[in-house]
Formats: sequence, structure tokens, C-alpha cells
Amino acid sequence: MNNPFEFVLIIIAMVFIFALLKRRMENGDGRGQEPAEESRENARLRDEVSELKERIKVLERITVEKENSLSREIEDLRNR
Repeated sequence: MNNPFEFVLIIIAMVFIFALLKRRMENGDGRGQEPAEESRENARLRDEVSELKERIKVLERITVEKENSLSREIEDLRNR
């Protein structure tokens, strides 16, 4: 190792290898959760999304109804 470039290349290779090993150890099989735990979490999140979608539908309906009733009231006032 008389050449300083060889030393730099070896250090870069070591850093790269250690970074890969660290990432592999952190991630493991994905997020480190067991499959049953992941499926329960996914089911819970799906249920929550469904509930939120229903709430959005209700809010949209309320908004449209208010908009329609407001425009009717304005037209009634114009026709007087």
C-alpha cells in the first residue's frame, strides 16, 4: 500500500460495505414487524380509511344541501 489512492479506495469500500450492512440490519425483513402484526395494522388502517371516506361523503352532502338551500333562498328574495 505505497500508493495513497489505494488507501482511499479501501476506506471508501469499507464505508460502503458498513453502510450496506447497517441498512440491512436496520430493515431486517421490512419494518421489523411480524406478518400477523402487519396484517392487523393494515386492517385497522383500512377500517379507518373507510370511516373517513364515509365522513367525507356526509360532509359533501351537507355542503351541497346548504349550497342548494342558500341559492333557493337568494332566488326567493329576488322574486319578491
